Amino acid sequence: MTRYLLRRLPSALVVLAVASFGIFALVRLVPGDPVSTLAGPDASPEARAAIRADLGLDQPLLGQYLTWLGQLARLDLGTSYRIGGQVKDLVADGAVNTIVLTVTALLLAVVVALVSSVLAVVLDNRWVNAALSFGNTLAIALPTFVTGLVLILLFAVVLPVLPAGGTPPDGFIARPDIAAQYLLLPAVCLALGAGAALTRFLTEALRTELRQPYVTTARALGISRRRIVLTQALRNALPSTVTVLGIQFGTLLGGAVLVEAIFTWPGLGGLIEEAISGRDYPLVQVLLLLSVAVFVAVQLLTDIVHAWLDPRVRIGGAS
Repeated sequence: MTRYLLRRLPSALVVLAVASFGIFALVRLVPGDPVSTLAGPDASPEARAAIRADLGLDQPLLGQYLTWLGQLARLDLGTSYRIGGQVKDLVADGAVNTIVLTVTALLLAVVVALVSSVLAVVLDNRWVNAALSFGNTLAIALPTFVTGLVLILLFAVVLPVLPAGGTPPDGFIARPDIAAQYLLLPAVCLALGAGAALTRFLTEALRTELRQPYVTTARALGISRRRIVLTQALRNALPSTVTVLGIQFGTLLGGAVLVEAIFTWPGLGGLIEEAISGRDYPLVQVLLLLSVAVFVAVQLLTDIVHAWLDPRVRIGGAS
């Protein structure tokens, strides 16, 4: 397993290096200038030049990029132009809420996929399959903002049983029951699409396993369909499903930006929107690179879990 991990690390580092350069260049291609945003429309050319020099934007682009990399190597994320304060503090404050929301949504998606897929395959009923297929199609087809608005209307307006938005006033640990109420609607909204995609894939993977010769042998020995699914087919279908789960985690990260806006959830989504609109280069660069780093780390972890579940992958990667 260690050799397999070491073989995967160089490609991950290359992706991060290329992403850092791409993000640095892309941010500067966006129309607008942080100097104009900070100085205002009536600033004199001298004032603009002074702000540009103070921010280090008067240096060549290559010099700015190398300076930024040097700061990252020292774990110095810089200072926000627009919001003010250290970037690392701003990111840390927003990351807690985003992580809680995303992880909760991921757990909900996994539970829904496992329960729905196993029921569909074990029962093998036409009506059950039709209902699950309809639910999956609806969850994937509906845009996130539509789902979010419907949930708010149903459970915060028509049936006022859950908060329409925001985060727990006392944090997530002080009152877990209150925290769960604030977390439920945005987590469900974010989890629906990923859960539906996972359910489709895992259901088909289980059906494929049930057509394998070892299942025919087990049925000939009198082993029930439910036991075969739970003890053999599910275990064999998990490795490929884990790979899809890693991809869906990236989808959840992207969807969290919109969900945070709908439910006024103060996470990284709102922070990156404010940073982009204010041309806050240090904050935008760190947030985008952090997104890429998290996605790469999740994919690497997914590959490791896949290799652990399926020795063929591990042996092939070590050859």
